[in-house]
Amino acid sequence: MSKNLAHMVYFKLKDTSKSASDKLVADCLKYLKPHEGIIYFSAGILARELKRDVNDHNFDVALHVVFKDLAAHDVYQESAPHNEFIAQNKENWEKVRVFDSHV
Repeated sequence: MSKNLAHMVYFKLKDTSKSASDKLVADCLKYLKPHEGIIYFSAGILARELKRDVNDHNFDVALHVVFKDLAAHDVYQESAPHNEFIAQNKENWEKVRVFDSHV
């Protein structure tokens, strides 16, 4: 039985304006959502209103993708739309953190 792979990506932007965050979310939807093997996809901005001690605010945009398996993830990583997403957006990335787990 294959395991699903959760791929969570947190982007800290150089330009932290709402318009820059909204553009990155829109590009996530345009370039990253339409991939075969995705069983869950979401992208959104930081919920700044949540300010508990455990809340990590060191990002501006979060991407959450769950793939049916590792093979689907690997195809996604090498795809032309994924590479185009990176090319179109990386200049505004201060830091990118990726958390992958089997779920």
